[in-house]
Amino acid sequence: MNQAEHNADFLVTGSYLYLQDKNKTIIANGGVAIHQETIIETGAAADLAKKYPAAKLLATEHGLIMPGLVNTHTHAAMAFSQGLPDNHPIKQRLQECIFPVAAKLNGDMVYQASLLALAEMIKSGTTSFCDMSFFAKDVARATQESGMRAWIGEILSDSPSPNYGKMVSGFQYVEELFTLYDNHRLISMTVDPHSVHTCSPDLLNKLRLMAEKYDALYIIQLSETAEKIKDAKERYGASPVMHLENLGLLGGRVVAGHCVVLTDEEIELLAQRNVKIAHCPESNMKLASGIAPVPRMLAAGLSVGLGTGCSAGNNDMDMFGEMNSAAKLHKVNTLDPTALPAETVLEMATMGGARVLGAEKKIGSLEPGKKADLIVLDLDQPHLTPLYNIPSHAVYAARGADVVHSVINGNVVMQNRKLETLDEKAILADMIRMDWQIRN
Repeated sequence: MNQAEHNADFLVTGSYLYLQDKNKTIIANGGVAIHQETIIETGAAADLAKKYPAAKLLATEHGLIMPGLVNTHTHAAMAFSQGLPDNHPIKQRLQECIFPVAAKLNGDMVYQASLLALAEMIKSGTTSFCDMSFFAKDVARATQESGMRAWIGEILSDSPSPNYGKMVSGFQYVEELFTLYDNHRLISMTVDPHSVHTCSPDLLNKLRLMAEKYDALYIIQLSETAEKIKDAKERYGASPVMHLENLGLLGGRVVAGHCVVLTDEEIELLAQRNVKIAHCPESNMKLASGIAPVPRMLAAGLSVGLGTGCSAGNNDMDMFGEMNSAAKLHKVNTLDPTALPAETVLEMATMGGARVLGAEKKIGSLEPGKKADLIVLDLDQPHLTPLYNIPSHAVYAARGADVVHSVINGNVVMQNRKLETLDEKAILADMIRMDWQIRN
């Protein structure tokens, strides 16, 4: 886009602008000029104000403007399950609590739970997310209302679904999703086999064909625990990664969630096949799944983003907390204080996440021609003063609650901590009523 052809609709200005471009450019007293849904110019706030005098101004005196965060692995509809129950082995938690509660859900409940998750994500700095849930039409319905950018898919497995029943209806349901959201501005549909241990080889192959038909991402949870590695070897004579390789399924459209237990050879293979990784450190820690070998993944050239997972395995969806955990976890795991520096982790939460979702040309950095997805943090706080290094502050000191404004696709979805697209009070009240209905 030739920026001279357009006047800016509005300017976002602050004390610092972190572009997350290849040079990691920082502009003091900087700003972003936006026309419709696109960034048309970045630079000194004073210069932009002179150039675009008619533009509406969103100014934050002590604001840090940065790209919105990209959450590469969520289960939004599981927002109902926060704290259900903690401190139990994962099988026990699933069988005795999560599954029985999930069986009571319907589309309207999923819609309400998704609204809660979306409100939390917006208020903690996430502007894009990749979700696998049941009742995906209702997740998408909530997402469309929120104004968030999303990649959404229906969980598919060999077991009957609480949504569509038998798998034959699941294929039809997914086809309908792709029709409903064909060429949508913000929502892209994905194909989501749950995992190797819940999907037969035939189902995995059929879903690969569907993903190719629609040129869609193929989202799967992979190599989450040592127990699941053992199970795959007993069933198929191969680890989950090698099972997918033997089926010819590994490739550039695959986004693999978790990837906790991997050999060096598997890491190299995933890199060769251009598979993308969604790293969920807090979920993996809380469920005692293990520690994904992220430093080795990055060294091998893999694209790695960050994800929160679901509220059953991670009690919040705050990507600032996820960055903090990721940076510290891999330092203590390797006993190397240089492992996963703050700049690398911030990259994973922004441009890294965009690459995982195949959207690096649209989002992940604040550059002319890209979509206007950005957040503003309030730096005028004790825990953010003084400021020596922006990536360090973002990863080690900032919290989701420090985000004061959020812009997605050129639309202000939160201003001064107030959600503009969602009714937060109504969402909370509805979730309290739904919680009573589920647990009684």
